[in-house]
Amino acid sequence: MQGVLSALAVMTFVLLPCAVVAQDGKVGAVVTPYLKVQETLAADSTTGIGDQAAAIAKAAASLGPQGAEVRAAAAQLQGAGTLSAAREAFFALTTAIFRYADTTKTSLGPGVRRTYCPMEKKSWAQKDGRIANPYAGKKMLRCGEFTSPAGS
Repeated sequence: MQGVLSALAVMTFVLLPCAVVAQDGKVGAVVTPYLKVQETLAADSTTGIGDQAAAIAKAAASLGPQGAEVRAAAAQLQGAGTLSAAREAFFALTTAIFRYADTTKTSLGPGVRRTYCPMEKKSWAQKDGRIANPYAGKKMLRCGEFTSPAGS
């Protein structure tokens, strides 16, 4: 009996990381195109945002019912016709992604941090490094501060 319990304990430790990696992979498929949108908006552009938003919506479908808000926000971003509308839709998407991550206690991925701009009063996620504000663009590109450790 002790041998069976030991085997089960080992299997639990071996299989548990696989489940976490699968969850992170699903979120990673959302976060990767999200980060491209963040960089594009920080450069005061909308080029390719529709395609990235479509990729986010498709990836969010794998998140199940808890990903519905992410899918809806990605659809809003996909339909944004102006830089201003894209930035507002990006804020809705950011809010949805943060809510999903908080609810499911899922990491946004290695090197990804939550960031906040007190001037715009808005948050976003971005890779570690220099702040690149997607809401203010070149007008206030470096306005903001990291508010979480990497992966949060």
